[in-house]
Amino acid sequence: QEAQAQRAPTQRFVDQFAHYYTPAVVALAVLMAGLGPLLFGGTWGEWVYQALVILVIACPCALVVSTPVTVVSGLAAAARHGILIKGGVFLEGGRKLKAVALDKTGTLTLGKPALTDVVPLGDMPIARVLLIAASLDDHSTHPVARALVNGWRERQPEASLLPVDDFRVLQGRGVRGVIEEQEWVLGNHRLVEELGVCSAALEKQLEALEQTGKTAVVLIAPAGPVAILAVADTLRPESAQAVAELKALHVEAVMLTGDNPATARVIADQLGIEDARGNLMPEDKQALIAELKERHGAVGMVGDGVNDAPALARADIGFAMGAAGTATALETADVAIMDDDPRKLARFISLSRHTASILKQNITLALGIKVVFLGLALSGHATLWMAVFADMGGSLLVVFNGLRLLRK
Repeated sequence: QEAQAQRAPTQRFVDQFAHYYTPAVVALAVLMAGLGPLLFGGTWGEWVYQALVILVIACPCALVVSTPVTVVSGLAAAARHGILIKGGVFLEGGRKLKAVALDKTGTLTLGKPALTDVVPLGDMPIARVLLIAASLDDHSTHPVARALVNGWRERQPEASLLPVDDFRVLQGRGVRGVIEEQEWVLGNHRLVEELGVCSAALEKQLEALEQTGKTAVVLIAPAGPVAILAVADTLRPESAQAVAELKALHVEAVMLTGDNPATARVIADQLGIEDARGNLMPEDKQALIAELKERHGAVGMVGDGVNDAPALARADIGFAMGAAGTATALETADVAIMDDDPRKLARFISLSRHTASILKQNITLALGIKVVFLGLALSGHATLWMAVFADMGGSLLVVFNGLRLLRK
């Protein structure tokens, strides 16, 4: 019901057209029945009959029913394949998309990174490094944080985490907290540079990990960095095909991520994405969507996390990964991909284009039948039975044509 309330532009146009068309036709029929015998001669019965013929022929039933049947069929066809669309306006608007921005983690990747490397930068034991990092990240829901906690648990299943005081999330950068009266920071490459503790040697080690597509974070004590931890995510098996299908529809794919540009480039090259942006904060993603809209026109955004919500809201159509996505992303988005399959993006756009094509066919059918039979009526060759056939026949034609979408 909520989806139908978000009516498609074509449906709004038809409803507005019928708002003026119907009273005009009724007025024409009344004038024909009342003034015909006086102005053109003939019996009252003949003119009343012709007025009824025109009234039945001109009935806008087929025109008015053509759009909601088609839109509901499109919404149902999408829902059958795990694509939930919040309104006809988004179903019809999908055909206009010229570019789609895709968040990396959880969209193009599985969103389940695993700990791969622990590189001490001093004499602190690896077990101690993992304990402090896991204690900090246990308070965070970010996929990288969960990977570090899970990596610690696999290596130290019997150990307990340390209490953390004054815990803070550094949005898009990392976390900060006090453990055993000492402040610790765990953050990404960008945070290390902002804190001014990124030496040439550390920079080289971070770049080496990032060039392999891994996400590196650094554990920092008051005296400086003590260790590098790296996690790697796995690409979804469908991601490369999803990008190829978007290209086949002449829709540009752009990858957005909070990871460093080097990691973003490695992942993008594997998928065949030419435009990849890294080191993006939530507000950066939102600004980039505005930039893409100026360059391309209509733009879609695909994401699954709270950080993606501003960009989802800014895009013409926001897509949320339904199974892995947060409640905030699902609430903000206009379309939910319930099985997290990025190939559904191309299918949604294809369905939108097919829906628009059938809408045009239905409107042309409805108006064309009216024009032909109105011409016959005004020339005196149409009967009331012909008018009933034209009206009901036109309505059935557009209904069956709209229902074809259910087979797509």
